[in-house]
Amino acid sequence: GMLFHALYEASSPVYFEQVSYQLRGQLNLTAFERAWQQVVDRHPVLRTSFHYKGLDEPLQMVCRKAKLPLIQEDWTELTAARQEERLKAFLIEDRARGFQLDKAPLLRLALFRLSADTHQFVWSHPHLLLDGWSVSLVIKEVLALYDALCRDDDVRQDRSRPYRDYIAWLGKQDLAAAEEFWRKTLEGFSAPTPFGVDTSGSNVSEPAFDHRRRQTQLSESATQALTAFAREHSLTPNTIVQAAWASLLSRYSGEEDVVFGSTVSGRPSALSGVESMIGLFINAVPVRVTTHREQSVRALLGELQKQQ
Repeated sequence: GMLFHALYEASSPVYFEQVSYQLRGQLNLTAFERAWQQVVDRHPVLRTSFHYKGLDEPLQMVCRKAKLPLIQEDWTELTAARQEERLKAFLIEDRARGFQLDKAPLLRLALFRLSADTHQFVWSHPHLLLDGWSVSLVIKEVLALYDALCRDDDVRQDRSRPYRDYIAWLGKQDLAAAEEFWRKTLEGFSAPTPFGVDTSGSNVSEPAFDHRRRQTQLSESATQALTAFAREHSLTPNTIVQAAWASLLSRYSGEEDVVFGSTVSGRPSALSGVESMIGLFINAVPVRVTTHREQSVRALLGELQKQQ
């Protein structure tokens, strides 16, 4: 599914992951590069490529070896303003460059020296390769390896289960039972929930490539109140957020029966060691919520929590 969307909306930034960190302190460049390469060597999924041209079904192929590219440039002679301009230009160019999905490894690094003790680090990869949970695991492992290499210590890390074990687990699932569940869950629902406030005369069936984001931060007191409420009523914060969104959709659409998408971690508890596995696990699933004007907030939350 992610491969399909990455190809169908190739110009969309949604499927390109790019993170930029500023590293402060004396950086051991050799240890840093070796740590990243060792992580790639340790995890087969980081040496994979995707092949689909001329095939009945796409394949994810693992290379035995894959040299991780690392761009290094010295910007110490540039002014701070010029360094910022160069970085912005590089980030735009890097995103525009994208990835050739049939060439491993599907991640690249860039390291720009800003001063004697400051480096700007950029890590890019297609979302097709890793999810956010895995990104944090990769960073944690790189830092542990870097620390050990700087001290000339032996690196002793437990090997996580390979991504292929998850693929094998998927292959054993009862697809007929899953289809029956979703058909029952979505029975009687045949159209998207209308939002009502963004209606225009344009053809809504055309794919929208332009995405924007607005971030709002709750106050500390509001966060504490929501957390306390969730604990008191045996709810998860996620259930509260989804109930609020369902209520909003219901009010704006005028519909009591609404459906929206939710991203789940996709890591099955039945698979031992799944929490330390690296790869792409997330899944987008529909959430159906039925609201009633006379229904209390507590009743709505309880039903949604049970459904989840």
